Amino acid sequence: MTNKEQEEDKGDQLYKSTTETQEEDKTLKVQLAPIKDWFNSKKWQPMPFQLKTWRAYLNGESGLIQVPTGSGKTLAAVMGPIARYLSDSKHQKGVKLLYITPLRALSRDLGIAIQEPINEMEWKIKVGIRNGDTKSSERTRQLSNPPDILITTPESLSVLISNKKASEIFKGVDTVILDEWHELLGSKRGTQAELCLSWLREMNHKLQIWAISATIGNLQQAARHALGTDNQATLITGAATRLTEIKSLLPDTIDGFPWAGHLGLRMYEELIAAMNPGISTLLFTNTRNQSERWHQCLRFACPEMEGSLALHHSAIDRAERESIEAAVKAGEIRWVVCTSSLDLGVDFQPVEQVVQIGSPKNLARLLQRAGRSAHVPGGTSQVIFMPTNALELLELSAVRRGLTEGLVEKRKPPKQPMDVLVQHLTTLACGPGFEPEKTYKSIIKTETYKNLSRNDWQWCVTFLEKGGECLGAYPRYRKLVFIKEENQYRVEENAIARLHRFNIGTITAAPSVTVRFVRGAVIGHVEETFIGQLKPKDVFFFSGRQLEFVRLKQMTAYVKNSKRKSKLVPAWAGGQMALSDLLTYHLRQEVDRASRTIHDTPELKALEPLFERQRDLSILPKNDQFLIETCNTREGSHLFAYPFEGRFVHEGIGFLWAARLTRLEKGTITVSVNDYGFELLAQKGYPMNTLLEDYADILFESNDLEKDLCKALNMSELVKRRFRSICQISGLMNQGFPGSNKTTGQLQISATLLYDVFSKHEPKNKLLEQARHEVLNDQLEISRLKSALERGQKQEWIHAHTARPGPLAFPLLVERLNNRMSNESVLERVMRMKAEAEKREA
Repeated sequence: MTNKEQEEDKGDQLYKSTTETQEEDKTLKVQLAPIKDWFNSKKWQPMPFQLKTWRAYLNGESGLIQVPTGSGKTLAAVMGPIARYLSDSKHQKGVKLLYITPLRALSRDLGIAIQEPINEMEWKIKVGIRNGDTKSSERTRQLSNPPDILITTPESLSVLISNKKASEIFKGVDTVILDEWHELLGSKRGTQAELCLSWLREMNHKLQIWAISATIGNLQQAARHALGTDNQATLITGAATRLTEIKSLLPDTIDGFPWAGHLGLRMYEELIAAMNPGISTLLFTNTRNQSERWHQCLRFACPEMEGSLALHHSAIDRAERESIEAAVKAGEIRWVVCTSSLDLGVDFQPVEQVVQIGSPKNLARLLQRAGRSAHVPGGTSQVIFMPTNALELLELSAVRRGLTEGLVEKRKPPKQPMDVLVQHLTTLACGPGFEPEKTYKSIIKTETYKNLSRNDWQWCVTFLEKGGECLGAYPRYRKLVFIKEENQYRVEENAIARLHRFNIGTITAAPSVTVRFVRGAVIGHVEETFIGQLKPKDVFFFSGRQLEFVRLKQMTAYVKNSKRKSKLVPAWAGGQMALSDLLTYHLRQEVDRASRTIHDTPELKALEPLFERQRDLSILPKNDQFLIETCNTREGSHLFAYPFEGRFVHEGIGFLWAARLTRLEKGTITVSVNDYGFELLAQKGYPMNTLLEDYADILFESNDLEKDLCKALNMSELVKRRFRSICQISGLMNQGFPGSNKTTGQLQISATLLYDVFSKHEPKNKLLEQARHEVLNDQLEISRLKSALERGQKQEWIHAHTARPGPLAFPLLVERLNNRMSNESVLERVMRMKAEAEKREA
């Protein structure tokens, strides 16, 4: 070919390419016309990231949208599919778009948000919601006349897949949107969603998936888990950064003896003064117990807010939560004390201010909660930080620094959880059935199970078909039947299928007891262990009410209103939260700044008196120093160490050091921990100082760490506890049918029996191995623990023998008091300890 011919060919190609692009742009413009018409009717202009998402979707792409909370992510994700449906003249009946959300409350809000343009523009698109709150009549109607867009949760999607007609229900699905993907990714609920998507991709290889996230640090990994390993992800970012303004409520004086809770409720007057009764405010706490106490405090301190103050957490009955959400949106309720039940994308545009009570423990959580205020593009989030103890001001200073640097935590997905896979296979077998080879190939295309071996896959199938090596004699564990003619596994027993559907899900918690008025409605639910401690006529505070316990009958606690005052508030499992690894890094930087007297944030300036007291007794460690304090008191010989690595890591290091010390010198050592360090307490005369000086290098040793941890901890007991939840998810045990919940004791006995059987007869059982892995990697965070020890080996070890516990040590003493029986309250004991310490200083 001559040069002239080559140039002419290039010209033809360029012309064709330009023509194709123009035709493509024209097609996209036609498809997006109805969407832009609606935007124009609202006098809105689409954001650049929204336009980019719509174009990417209409070009057949899948991807992940990460923009700040309140920027319009929902419209970015949903308007592309709607545009395509409107341009489709055939418009066949059935579900085409699945919108998966982590919370039921989000389902309601999303339904309203998506329905708004449909109603206003009279588009012929039907929207439905399917979750645990959906009435049975509506569920039946959805099966016979499915909506075009179905909003659901991972659990409800699994229940639908367990239906015999699942293939027919989902055959037309061409798009899935994963809302708040960062929230699902770090839990087994995300894994459950991944497995459901793998089945949907089996039916439609061109399935488009879009994940939505506001706060996540590992975008590429998050996209792979959402889309699978075969799909290329289009990442959409670039929305304007939303500003977050944080105002700290600083105490007038900083106590030199800080302890958890010594501020908090005592500073309620300062908090009330900082809030305006006319401004809509969400007050976030980290636990349900804390939210109950703060609601009680504000209710009695501000009687003028009666009717305008509400309490919202997941243990309160659904109907009451929905009425509170509606009242907030209508502007009728001004202040809501809440937990993570309102963390996510529930759209409360009237909310103007957010209060964070206590440390948020990670940057992503604070950003998410801050985003509840000024929930519109370009808004500035207003956050009031209310410390519950002085050292939390250090954490807030670290949070400020992290936000300034634009950092956010990564979410760690579960590693190939076999319990979720076993549950999913049973779900498929209850519904359409599954072909083993075809299903295996689709499952290894998920990011979570991409390394699933043939042996592990066969173990799962054999376990479900024959009960594995140990349970074959029991029909209830032989769930699957292989149908040769269809080359499929199915569940043939209706009783097994029905029980499985009632127990689908990956959220396991202690069995709960329904709380109901003797003559009236359900109030909510509390844990069985709390109710078990009550006697008739005992009064407790729950759901913003003073309640008198009447009787317990069939897992229902009957109560009535009472005017008698009570400080008794239910406590729920999982109440403790640890600092994230990103925040602990910044926390160590703040301590380093304080040690160099660089007080460049209001929190560090306020803490100067505490720092001075710490320097008088010991030192404030720099980044290259590891501080260990020892002292002797009437209680015995104390060792305090400060890795600043978070509660769970400190628990592991504390027990590890205790075991290593007692191997060197016999004794009994008690361990207490918090987010800043840990305490080892031995009997009087124990040579703590000598052992520390002679064998410090042994304490920091990180070789054979797993083996040493197993010796240091009652590992079998920890594994048994973890194994119980794995048994529930995998279907080895279940909660039974609604209204026949098993007690904690029954569940524990069942799990213990299974644990003992597997340990003895099938020690390589995959569920047992998973329990051990989760204890080491999720509960003890062995990788962070090893990093902390290795960092300690490189640091300068500072051993300060002090006359008495200092400001950093005092909270650890109080932590131990919480776990000790006494006829004194913790407050009385703390005040007595403070008085004694101040007397010695004088």
